[in-house]
Amino acid sequence: MSKKESFIKGTLILAAAALVARVLGIFQRVPLEHLFNDIGNTAFTQANNIYLMLLTLATAGIPSTLSKMISERYALNRPDEARQIYRAALIFAAVSGVLISIVLFAGAQLIANLSGVPESAAAIRAIAPALLLFPAIAMMRGYFQGRNNMAAGGISQIVEQIARVATAILLAYILLKQGYDNPTMAAGAAFGSVFGSIAAFAVMIYYGVKMRRDEQSPDRLQAGTGIKLPLRSIYKDIFTLSIPIVLAGMTIQAVYFIDSTLTVPLLSGSIGTAEATAMVAILGPKAQSVAGIPPVLAIALSTSLIPVISAAYARKDEEHLKRQMTLALRISILTGTPIVLALVTAAHSVNGLLFKDLSGTGMIALLTFGTIFQITMMTTNSILLGMGKSRTSMYYVLGGILVKLAGSFVLSRFMGIYGIILATALCFIFITLLNLRLLKQIVPFRIMGSRWAGYGLAAAVSAGIGYGLNAAGILLTDMMPARLAYLLTCLVVGAAVVVVYLVLLVVFGVISRQEISGYPRPLQKALRPLMRFQPARVRADGE
Repeated sequence: MSKKESFIKGTLILAAAALVARVLGIFQRVPLEHLFNDIGNTAFTQANNIYLMLLTLATAGIPSTLSKMISERYALNRPDEARQIYRAALIFAAVSGVLISIVLFAGAQLIANLSGVPESAAAIRAIAPALLLFPAIAMMRGYFQGRNNMAAGGISQIVEQIARVATAILLAYILLKQGYDNPTMAAGAAFGSVFGSIAAFAVMIYYGVKMRRDEQSPDRLQAGTGIKLPLRSIYKDIFTLSIPIVLAGMTIQAVYFIDSTLTVPLLSGSIGTAEATAMVAILGPKAQSVAGIPPVLAIALSTSLIPVISAAYARKDEEHLKRQMTLALRISILTGTPIVLALVTAAHSVNGLLFKDLSGTGMIALLTFGTIFQITMMTTNSILLGMGKSRTSMYYVLGGILVKLAGSFVLSRFMGIYGIILATALCFIFITLLNLRLLKQIVPFRIMGSRWAGYGLAAAVSAGIGYGLNAAGILLTDMMPARLAYLLTCLVVGAAVVVVYLVLLVVFGVISRQEISGYPRPLQKALRPLMRFQPARVRADGE
């Protein structure tokens, strides 16, 4: 398998895993929303948010750093050093997992009281044990990514989500039938994350044993250099690299935190506190949930990109580095665009299908549209990380957060909640432009060159078709149950936008026959029949 095919295959594996996890996460909301009352929903949400925040602080950055360090050692034929780094990371994971779990369990009531939701204490305590294993799971995923084995992390993520969602819903239902109150039911649902962590850990152990057995075979055994790396030196390298990565990787969470914190103060003077609070209730559960779908591939791409870029950069292979950067940015833009367009044009139907009412359709559409810039930001951030430029990336992110804050204050005065959402897009655009400027200074490259016009036209035409089909589909609500009509509309709009967009990319020469020949065989089989739609003149002019 070629390096390009391996890279794309790894990206597709992680994308599939992330998509399954995202769908299961959305699926979990529906039954729990019906099982809980407002107290139960609030308690479960509060516990889950605290858990995700601590999990990010405990693991974000270090797995990516570990992936980078491991891939570099193997690229330089120093596998024994890679194994020493991996063992040191697991020691840190074990210690941090125990400490964070104890602190969260002991401080559950204090945290619940400070957050204004004292009923969430039981759910916070129930979710604390999951943090025992997740730091180790994150380190193991980082190690496998550094070895270009994306299947291990992807499968563990899917198994984790299935176990978590299934047990959360089952425990909440059993406790409801037993007559327990909503805070206790929320604790049962939160305990599903513990089962998820156990299932994911079991998968990673299986892959770890399998890889160790393969490496010890006579034909693959590699001799060590005999160099002993001090633990202090390893941890210094890990934390020097990971701290900027943590700050850069928390961009989305920081932006969403700003929205949930500042929306009411910024808008209450013009529309009233009650209405501003209602806006936050739409922005979080609705708009941010739907907007989290398009970046799924970018998240997978970013994860699989780090070891590839790191290895090429360590070898000083500028030509390979240039090809991988161009490929990654093209993939992220070309594949992210149809998902964004389908969700934006069908925002009304998506809203009606997933949620209780149709409020906030415009907010869903605008926030989702801005994710195309989130995708480019995440991809360029990962390229900079692979090149060891994480500190510079961190500074760019801090600048983007300042743009978000300033934009929210200014634009909210004229555009209300839409100004706050627009400020989010401006933040992503600002960071992307700075990242691209730095990357082109390091390695001159072009993303699509003269193909931008064809890309824009393909996007515009497919969006227009999607919008028209959505408008027609809404009429079906007068002839059949509304949710069924919305489901059919979403399926038709999604299929039409993707197919029209893909065909137009071929017709306008945005995708060339030469590029297709370098893709994995399944993609070649899917795309080659479309090349008959490409005019001969465009085919001859293709790069």
